[in-house]
Amino acid sequence: MREGLKNAWMIAAMVISWSIYYAVSKVMVAATGSAFMAGFLLRGAALLFLTAQLLLDGNFRRLFHQGRAVAILLVIGVFGFLLDMFANLGYAGGSLSTGTALLKTDVLMVNLVSVILCRKRLYFSDWLGTAVMLLGVLLVLDVDFAAMRFNAHDLFFLLSAMCVTANAFIIKSAQERFHEDADMISYYNNFVVLVLFTAVSAFAGDLHLPAPGTLRGFWPLVLLGGLAQTGIYFFYYRNLKRCEVWIVKLYLLLMPIVSCFIGVFFLGEELTGKKAAGIAVVLIGAVLILLRSRLHREEAQPKAAEE
Repeated sequence: MREGLKNAWMIAAMVISWSIYYAVSKVMVAATGSAFMAGFLLRGAALLFLTAQLLLDGNFRRLFHQGRAVAILLVIGVFGFLLDMFANLGYAGGSLSTGTALLKTDVLMVNLVSVILCRKRLYFSDWLGTAVMLLGVLLVLDVDFAAMRFNAHDLFFLLSAMCVTANAFIIKSAQERFHEDADMISYYNNFVVLVLFTAVSAFAGDLHLPAPGTLRGFWPLVLLGGLAQTGIYFFYYRNLKRCEVWIVKLYLLLMPIVSCFIGVFFLGEELTGKKAAGIAVVLIGAVLILLRSRLHREEAQPKAAEE
């Protein structure tokens, strides 16, 4: 029972952290007028929290003793930056509705990689539950299917989804093959992404703060976003270590539901009938996934003839 409650808490905290981060990011992009500057500020705030965490745990010195694992840690950071950059490039010239839908294809990509490369067994009910949850998410996000149009810029959304997928498995590999813990991966990832956001913001001429009074409570929001990003690192990476990648990705499909309620209660958004229906559809798909062990009772592994 305790283990079940712990798992539920870890998943819930991951979803809530990610939802808060996206809500704050949306506000910060509007305030700064630059997705890159917003990323720089939020990652900079996260660096403060991550540094404080390592200092309090007495693990800060370990940052400089990673040996051969440094290479994979840097790769994780580069992919973390690319997934954001490709999404931003897609939104710059592509359709919002199309982009929102294409970015969610990372769930299907993870399923395919799990089956083809990782030799995991996914049942029909797993694929059905994934499809149902994905449909519900698109309804919650209020995607306008009639307005969806494809153009060359939409390929950036697929590239972003591919980077998200690849990074999840690279992180899993860093944990299993190099025995890296979540805190080391988090710090390197955030630091690399921060450096790259700084460079791109400076190159684009966006490295400046908004005029005073543009957004009330600007700096507290920056800190809240940094704290939420730290929470993502803490819970997401630990969940990846404990669970299969495809399971973690499915749980993240609950994030738009939390974001929807944050928008309704704090950002003045409206809970439409379409969004309410989407929430119900997502939950139905989630129930189907949760019933996996009861729907498919796996045969026990045969014991060895001689022990």
